[in-house]
This record gives sequence, C-alpha cells and structure tokens, in this order.
Amino acid sequence: MVRRAFFSFHYEKDIWRASQIRNSWVTKEDREAAGFWDAAKWEEVKRGGEAAIKKWINDQLKGTSVTAVLIGSETVQRKYVGYEIEQSYMKNNGMLGIYIHKQKDQDKKTSKKGVNPFSRWYITRNTKKVYFTELYTTYDWVDDKGYDNLGKWIEKAAKQAGK
Repeated sequence: MVRRAFFSFHYEKDIWRASQIRNSWVTKEDREAAGFWDAAKWEEVKRGGEAAIKKWINDQLKGTSVTAVLIGSETVQRKYVGYEIEQSYMKNNGMLGIYIHKQKDQDKKTSKKGVNPFSRWYITRNTKKVYFTELYTTYDWVDDKGYDNLGKWIEKAAKQAGK
C-alpha cells in the first residue's frame, strides 16, 4: 500500500541528507515500489512568521498517515520539530525516527549523532510517563539499510497507528 508521509527535519543543517532520503523512491520502478508518497513541499515555506509556518505544517500533514522524523545532529533543537511531533500525535499519525548522521552530505561528510526528539515527548498512562521513544521505533538510515527498507518502516508505523 502506498502511504503519504510527512518528513520532519532540520532544514538548514540536514537538507542534503533529507533530500536523499525523501527522494529515494526516484530510483525505484515507481512510487508504489518505494512504498510511500512524500507529502511535504518544504521549499515553499521560508518566510511568513510563526503562524504561517504552523499553517504550512498543518496543511502538509493533511492526508498523511505517517510522520518520519529525520534525526540529524541538531534536529532536537529545531524550533518546529516539537510542533510537528505534537500535531502528528494529535492526528494519530504513525511515527518513526531515522538517524541520518551517517548519511554523507554534499561535501561527502557525516555528522555527529543527534538526540532523539522522541525522548522529549511523553504521554501519561496510569500516572506514569511513557516517552515517545517507547512508542515509536527509531532506525539508522545507513546501518538499517534505509534505502531498501523505508517503505516497510513507513508501513509498519502506519499499521501501529491503526491506519
């Protein structure tokens, strides 16, 4: 099944790595072979202030069933990553994290492993904090062969969310 996915990442720091991952379907026979549709058109939002950015995020999340958080060295510090996770949770999107620090950038360099943003979010069940790291699987793009498995990961996240 083809899924529409929203990709959350640190634009300035990880655009090159994120583009490689987001466009990994291009070398597949067709988009269905890749197992997902990428719903984000992040190039369109650069200005407009907080309200415009949040509106854009909300618009991009419409029609998606999964949110993939691409975790680079500074993703956890990204101003709107928390908002994207919160909104994805509220709309019951499946979620997954993907460490991208070992993926080479335009200068053929890797970066340091970043903090998993799911470690900052939790829900309360029976008065106990349950962190999103316990609810959502995180993968490593290089070590876990993301090029071959991204569609499977997205499908698994969608099914876990009941979609």
